[in-house]
Amino acid sequence: MDSDLVAAIQMTSTADRARNLATALRLVNEAAELGARLIALPENFAFMGPDPDRCAGAEPVEGPTIAALQQVARRREVHILAGSIAEQVAEPGKTSNTSVLIGRDGAVAAIYRKIHLFDATLPGGERYAESATVVAGDRTTVALADTPVGRVGLSICYDLRFPELYRGLSILGAEILCVPSAFTVFTGRDHWEVLLRARAIENQCWVLAPAQVGQNGPGRETYGNAMLVDPWGQVLARCSGGEGVCVARFDRARLEQVRRTLPALRHRRI
Repeated sequence: MDSDLVAAIQMTSTADRARNLATALRLVNEAAELGARLIALPENFAFMGPDPDRCAGAEPVEGPTIAALQQVARRREVHILAGSIAEQVAEPGKTSNTSVLIGRDGAVAAIYRKIHLFDATLPGGERYAESATVVAGDRTTVALADTPVGRVGLSICYDLRFPELYRGLSILGAEILCVPSAFTVFTGRDHWEVLLRARAIENQCWVLAPAQVGQNGPGRETYGNAMLVDPWGQVLARCSGGEGVCVARFDRARLEQVRRTLPALRHRRI
């Protein structure tokens, strides 16, 4: 087993909660069998369906979805990033889009609630209004945790377009930036890889980007291309079509080499 192997999972989650969780558990176990010790699931891995149903099925972090992953984390002795779930909040008709990092002992190591909410109308009339049913996280909060692989910083999907969040994480010592996502096909084909590589290059960090792919429901298709990017911006592994797992090795020597060769983080003036 390689203690420095990390995995990004690609899923096609739908409104079928039981099927989604079964798939997530199967792919997490598959990644663990490959030797991964940090395994990341995509945004909304547990449910991608109508907003009213999403809100009705919201649960606390201590609910059954995270509990199922905690059992696997303990049994496999791996860290698992539950990309995001619909977390219960006090405000009626709304949830939080919440990412949970579970330690290899099964305890919750970090929680992040998505700050930037995706409100946009795309060509063709496809409209997204995340703020209508999601409460934004505290913009002053960043989430990091130490793992046997490296120090992990959390974010979710649309956050990827706001580099200041990732610079804040890198200043606090992040070595791996997690970006669980459900990018649209329209935005993903032009921006997804470019933005992931940019965040890796400018922060000299690894980027771990699990993703949703394919037809998640009526009028909702996601881009996929889950990937792992090294601190030089090179894509080391990616998922192509369909559900699956991609793995790559977190190489601390490579991280240190990049930061030593081009010490941009030490040259910051702003």
